Amino acid sequence: MCFAFDARPPELPADLRRPPIAGGAPPEILELASADGVHVSAALAEAPEGQDTGVVILPDVRGLYTFYIELAERFAQAGYPAIAIDYFGRTAGLGPRDEEFDFWPHVRDTTVEQVQLDVAAAIATLRERTGVTSVVTVGFCFGGMQSFLASTNPDLDLDGVVGFYAGLSTQERFGFPGPLERADEIAGPLLGLFGGADQGISVEQVNELDRRLTESGVEHEIEIYAGAPHSFFDRRYEEYAEACADAWRRVLGFLESVGARTAA
Repeated sequence: MCFAFDARPPELPADLRRPPIAGGAPPEILELASADGVHVSAALAEAPEGQDTGVVILPDVRGLYTFYIELAERFAQAGYPAIAIDYFGRTAGLGPRDEEFDFWPHVRDTTVEQVQLDVAAAIATLRERTGVTSVVTVGFCFGGMQSFLASTNPDLDLDGVVGFYAGLSTQERFGFPGPLERADEIAGPLLGLFGGADQGISVEQVNELDRRLTESGVEHEIEIYAGAPHSFFDRRYEEYAEACADAWRRVLGFLESVGARTAA
């Protein structure tokens, strides 16, 4: 399990929040048409007078639920338009998902290729609705793995990828090679954020990913938060507030660097 259903994204550090817009709307629930004809749910948070870089949020195994809808709003509060997608339109219909959603059968039927079709639809919508010129994926757990793998697909034309406690070696669990096995295909730049006390993703695996990315010449940054568990990015976990604030700063710094590079 990744986040509990009642998890909530940490607040932005105060100095990184933009002044609120009077009459600002909450994220809008959309229906996207993927290239294979399937309709999938998404939540779009626009950022008036925002940055030229947008974010596609890739959730954990639960798909699109409250945490990620609120997270899209957090990115918009920092000035970055964001869209969070659901994975399960092909097998479970439209979301968002509630606490009773039995996600595992649908996760097992989800393929990397399908996710990337949905990411492409989200990118197109984000560009059309917000006018962003660069796009970064930000994923969590299962979504972190998908975020890293999205960087292997040049057709998505991503400007960077971010993964929180991304699954790294996934052949046994999901039936396809993960970022560790495909490190030489990742284009980067890449930001990886991991918990040092994660029971499912070992520090040894994270260090091995770091080594393989370095050998392949991939621009990347890896941060391991000592003592932090899987899914530490949750505002209920006050003991990890410092790690959450640092993670926010690293992610927003990454987005800023992507935007500067695109504008150059």
